[in-house]
Amino acid sequence: MKESRQTFLNLFCILGLLLLLKTASCSPLPRGKDPRAPSLPFGLYKGHTCVGCVLVVSVIEQLAQWHNSTVKAAVERLCDYIPEKLQGFCYVLAELYGPHIAELIDKEMNADVVCHSLRLCKQDPGQPLCHLYSPPKVGLSVAIRKAKRIMKTSKDLKSFMGFSSVCAFPLLANLCEKIKFVLRNKLPFEDFDGDKFSTFPTLRGYHWRGRDCNDKNTTVYPGRRPDNWDAKSDSNCNGIWGVDPKDGIPYEEKFCKGADSRGVVLLGDSAGAHFHIPPEWMTVTQMSAKSFANLPMAFSDEFDWPQFSEITGFLNSTIGGWTDSLYLRLRKRNRCNHRDLQNISQNGGSSGNLLSLIKSLARNQLLDNPAIVIYATIGNDVCNGERDTLAHMTTPKEMLSNVVQALRYLDTHLPNGSHVILTGLVDGRFLWDNLHDRYHPLGQLNKDVTYSQVYSFLDCLQVSPCSGWLTPNETLRNLTSERALQLSNVLKEIARSEKFANFDIFYMDFPLRQTAEEWRKMGGEPWQLIEPVDGFHPSQIAAALGTSITWQKALHEWPQVLGKENPFNDQIEAIFKDQGGH
Repeated sequence: MKESRQTFLNLFCILGLLLLLKTASCSPLPRGKDPRAPSLPFGLYKGHTCVGCVLVVSVIEQLAQWHNSTVKAAVERLCDYIPEKLQGFCYVLAELYGPHIAELIDKEMNADVVCHSLRLCKQDPGQPLCHLYSPPKVGLSVAIRKAKRIMKTSKDLKSFMGFSSVCAFPLLANLCEKIKFVLRNKLPFEDFDGDKFSTFPTLRGYHWRGRDCNDKNTTVYPGRRPDNWDAKSDSNCNGIWGVDPKDGIPYEEKFCKGADSRGVVLLGDSAGAHFHIPPEWMTVTQMSAKSFANLPMAFSDEFDWPQFSEITGFLNSTIGGWTDSLYLRLRKRNRCNHRDLQNISQNGGSSGNLLSLIKSLARNQLLDNPAIVIYATIGNDVCNGERDTLAHMTTPKEMLSNVVQALRYLDTHLPNGSHVILTGLVDGRFLWDNLHDRYHPLGQLNKDVTYSQVYSFLDCLQVSPCSGWLTPNETLRNLTSERALQLSNVLKEIARSEKFANFDIFYMDFPLRQTAEEWRKMGGEPWQLIEPVDGFHPSQIAAALGTSITWQKALHEWPQVLGKENPFNDQIEAIFKDQGGH
């Protein structure tokens, strides 16, 4: 079984590399209740294909420069860095594209020119040629025409690019369907008993939800009330079970009865899922085989790292900073809460498409403990990659309808005594103000790519994570923040006026200003609170500091949300220390 799922994981990563899956990007999804299912065509979305090409060609060019090698040697070096089980695929692509890339780079063509000449970047009629780097002296159009004359495209390349879908390849159709299932439903790929919990970490497994402790029994899963006080087995996977031989009382009853046990659920977007692309992947001065060791995991978790996130993080961070989360603090407050977490987030999540995502929630009103639900779509209701971005933003009326529908759904699924916290939208002007004139990781070596250039490139391709904030147009940035504030006020009014049977509602502003102030006190710089590669998401440091601020607010203003501190925590740890792993 372990070998077969590892095979699937490797194939998933290969297809992910090949497809440059749009659903694994941080760009907002189409508006509406039900995002369209991925169709997985080759070059799924031309903008993302272009971005991927320019990034890879840039890295190859810089590797050759840094190591004073040929371009061919740089391509081989990059493939050698890739984890061994994926190297064969890398060499296939190197054989296909490598000679053409090398020929053009040797003639001092930059990555923009190379990718346009390979037709991996395309120009829409009437639209400008999109480019990351400053255009060549002869002009971008002239350089591209020259490159196309130089390049003698092979029959193999034409044949490969002619496939309408990688799913047309023999033996891949079934795999494509499985990948589409994972991406569409946001449920664990490996879940033998169908309870929405898994023993496998990625592919929406226990990195996203508490680890199942019996994947062959649908009545055993994290977050449920104990079955007969778990005298004979661990029905809720918190590691507390059995009977105290001294008095015959089940440990779960002795330590957890009346302890206000509760889980934490996040309904969110890519910030909540903790989107992150390691900067070492495109910083050649730091690049090595170790840099890409986490590549398979990153692909199979959609470039998200929920295991380190602000709400549901539970593992020590391996991507910088440190891990501090609402879940870890609730667990420390009451050890009975062990493993009771669900991160129901998706890249591009908004109030509209969250109405589909919410259906993957795993909570039984009769059998399970109450939950603290964090509703946090902090940007995508105003963020999109459209040229007329303002026209595609969620309106206050739409926001009200979407959120109330989500709350009504929760009222039919959450156990009585639950709590919902609505989080306001971020003021994204912080991004441009603190990053636009800094060098992107791709521009560190030659001081030739700033975040402003990256933002403009993505915007031109219509794959910007946020055209309204990642722009030199100050008026547009202000209008985007104005709409974000309007939507936050809708959430605030919902928390004030709406009442539900099974939970109470609270509102809090997204704590960006407080996080920045706290980081400054610690000697940090504001730009360090932003993910360095995408220049858009909160960094690991921001996530950890945000947890502290949210926790303090809850302690002082809504102590009932957090539950009581369990006086038996030390005893639980002493007895069940070997069963407390995640």
